[in-house]
Amino acid sequence: MPVPPEVLATTYARLAEVLPGLDIVQPPADAPLPRDGGHVAASALAEGGAGLDAFLAWDDAQIRRDYGHPARPDVTASFGLHRYAWPACLLITVPWFVARRVPRFPVTHVSYDRTAPDAPLGRLAARPESFACLPDDPAAALPGARVVPDEEALRAEVRAAVAEHLEPVLHGFGPRMRRRGRALWGMATDEIVEGLWYVAHLLGDGEQSRAQRELELLLPGATKPYAGSAAFRELTGPNGESLPTRDRVSCCMFYTLRPEDTCATCPRTCDADRVAKLLAATA
Repeated sequence: MPVPPEVLATTYARLAEVLPGLDIVQPPADAPLPRDGGHVAASALAEGGAGLDAFLAWDDAQIRRDYGHPARPDVTASFGLHRYAWPACLLITVPWFVARRVPRFPVTHVSYDRTAPDAPLGRLAARPESFACLPDDPAAALPGARVVPDEEALRAEVRAAVAEHLEPVLHGFGPRMRRRGRALWGMATDEIVEGLWYVAHLLGDGEQSRAQRELELLLPGATKPYAGSAAFRELTGPNGESLPTRDRVSCCMFYTLRPEDTCATCPRTCDADRVAKLLAATA
């Protein structure tokens, strides 16, 4: 029996409220995933062939348009993976964070369109294969439910669900990025953490602090295949301000386009520069 759409609908509606640039739809069980227009199947990205070529052509055109010159092919591929993996991880982490439900999405169950002008972060068409939940969840009796005993078991489900979806995608992107193994899973770690941390900030009411605690439990380190941990820490501003940051496991390679413009969590950014960037962002 297919997973009823209402299992995830409320969570995705809440995400749409705070992040309207990302559109998530759940196609009916008897309808194929969209393949028209700008949609690309996640399975096509995993195959690493013509589908991935077409996907990365969008990134190449964007880089040339915005920066006036091409990027190295491995940098273009790194951008492309980030732009897919960041929203794809939210398919799983946001229902876990908001509703304590963890859906499973094999690559055959997701397609992605980033060409729609009304969805600048992309449009995901996703059909869950199953979902995990806690024993006291009212959804535990619904089709597709897998009941797990406690919060740690649910965290294990998050790690497994993201790995199930991303592992074949990483396999497809890896040769283009000239990265293997730990480097790719370091990127996956960063996408999980930074995506949910950002959305939790948008949710407000102390949710970003809760997300930090939840992510530290989810990714404490030594949780294979992931590399590294949530790696949150605090810096102090010139007037004693508390400035939360984290240390990324991987580098997105943006410095190859603009060496002077790195992000505040980049491993290449020193703490003094991080403080300046964080203060500018809050201002």
